[in-house]
Amino acid sequence: MDSKLVVIAIGGNSLIEDPKKVTVDAQYRAAEKTAHHIATIINEGYRVVIVHGNGPQVGYILLRSEYARKILHSVPLDSCVADTQGAIGYQLQKALDNEFRMRGMDNKAVTVVTQVEVSPSDPSFSNPTKPIGSFMSEEDAKEHSESFGWTVKEDAGRGWRRVVPSPKPLSIIELDTIKFLSSSGATVIAAGGGGIPVIRDEEGALWGKEAVIDKDLAAAILAKSLNADAFIISTAVEKVCLDYNKPSQRAIDSMTVAEAKKYSEEGQFAPGSMLPKIQALTDYVESTGNLAMITDPEHISDAMKGLSGTRILP
Repeated sequence: MDSKLVVIAIGGNSLIEDPKKVTVDAQYRAAEKTAHHIATIINEGYRVVIVHGNGPQVGYILLRSEYARKILHSVPLDSCVADTQGAIGYQLQKALDNEFRMRGMDNKAVTVVTQVEVSPSDPSFSNPTKPIGSFMSEEDAKEHSESFGWTVKEDAGRGWRRVVPSPKPLSIIELDTIKFLSSSGATVIAAGGGGIPVIRDEEGALWGKEAVIDKDLAAAILAKSLNADAFIISTAVEKVCLDYNKPSQRAIDSMTVAEAKKYSEEGQFAPGSMLPKIQALTDYVESTGNLAMITDPEHISDAMKGLSGTRILP
């Protein structure tokens, strides 16, 4: 197809509008709102591939396993990612299909359970740092460490948490399938939660790993591999801000790759939130020279027209 391809990465938190109300129905209602904004740019003639986060949702699965551990088996982390790819993909598919029908659009959404290859020698496997799941007391954390072999760390004075490897994504296993579906005109939901981390053994067989991959970095790999015309990271803010939460805070419309790297080195972007997004966007722009931007769901269409969001320029 000749229409331009856009990869959009949305956060798992975007499906949770009220932390005190996290039912499946409430998450679907949030998915409906995101689907509405994405359907707008599809209606404007773009093909779209969606990558979603899953951090909170994986946490819920782990918490259920924790409560049920005396009567049921635990769920390995790679299976948790697969579970959330299916569940969140279903929510987005349903919301998009309903939106398409309401607008009279001849489109279909489809979810691809996606594996992402990582290196077995990635340094994160020997030094896990990514916190997941619920907070624990020091006593419970040490018990889990001894009973289940978890790596646990104290998290900024808020309690103890399990930490897991977060290896760098190398390639998308189902890339050809995603390309085929996208080229046929389908709206594809893929690499959810950064993808299911897998490694290849010496014979080329795939094996799941207990790890989580950064969703934005995986989305950048996917956008580059698909040669997407644009890569958008949809987050909680309309534009990127410098001096965030300071009296001198200011939103910016655009920055070059060089400026983005300079701001990153200056500590302008928080390591756990905005920094990986900026790194993913700059990596994509450096590799392709194509359009990259960050904005919130409501401004995706305006951002594509240059009327909103923050753009990363070569």
